[in-house]
Amino acid sequence: MMAPEGNAPARGWFETRPQLTPIRREDEWDMTLADGPVVATAIHDGHAIRPSLRPLLALGDADRLREEDPLTGLLTDVGDVRLRVPVSRFEVDLNRPRDGAVYARPEDCWGLQVWSSPLPEREIARSLQRWDRFYAMVTELLDTLLERWDAILLIDLHSYNHRRDGAGGDVAPQAGNPDIELGLTTADPSRWRAVTERFAQALRAMPIRGRAPDVRANVRFPTGGHFPEWIFARWGSRVCTISPEYKKIFMDEWTGTADITAVRDLQRGLRSAVDAVRPEFRRRT
Repeated sequence: MMAPEGNAPARGWFETRPQLTPIRREDEWDMTLADGPVVATAIHDGHAIRPSLRPLLALGDADRLREEDPLTGLLTDVGDVRLRVPVSRFEVDLNRPRDGAVYARPEDCWGLQVWSSPLPEREIARSLQRWDRFYAMVTELLDTLLERWDAILLIDLHSYNHRRDGAGGDVAPQAGNPDIELGLTTADPSRWRAVTERFAQALRAMPIRGRAPDVRANVRFPTGGHFPEWIFARWGSRVCTISPEYKKIFMDEWTGTADITAVRDLQRGLRSAVDAVRPEFRRRT
């Protein structure tokens, strides 16, 4: 298994008696803990940039928001453990390896000019410290949960744009852009195939604004992200990671305006999918 990454302490984030509890409050993530085997994460939900970086930004707030995953944090309510990151991916991208987690150049982030000048090394170091702390915390969290549960279901929530040609432009073709893409690149099929199929079926059965959603796996993002890959390298098939990528049919990706009805439909669908597979994740005996 992979060794812990980064430079943060490997332990010391949680107390385990009488129940799993954070030792201290952190401003780098929002976490709710309950006793159960389902972990839901929204690591790209955040929009916050620390004050020392804001004068260096060349990219406007609206453009940043369009490339983030707003509202995915609401979907974490499906988890027994709910983990939302309020820090923007433009400060540090927790779904990339450490050496690529800070967007220093346009080629790091879809050609966008994020910074008005090269980032000072001290600022890059501060951002990477956030990366280190996050991965150290998740290491302890999953290690501790796996002392109690035979396996963990981790729902790694994301969203994606489908109107790249502008507010009045055409939407991306449906063939390559499912309403819900399930990233299953690290869900070991020898153990979890039936679970992932049942999960997808439950999502398809729950309409979004009266229409059955198009749910497919590994279509738009066939290679997955660093976070689920790191989880699999460390814990193998003991963690079943499903990464739902929701097409932004639940909001206007150019104005940021939410479609509350669609968001609620997505919440109901995800809840139904998790409930359909929850019995497969049992307490250790």
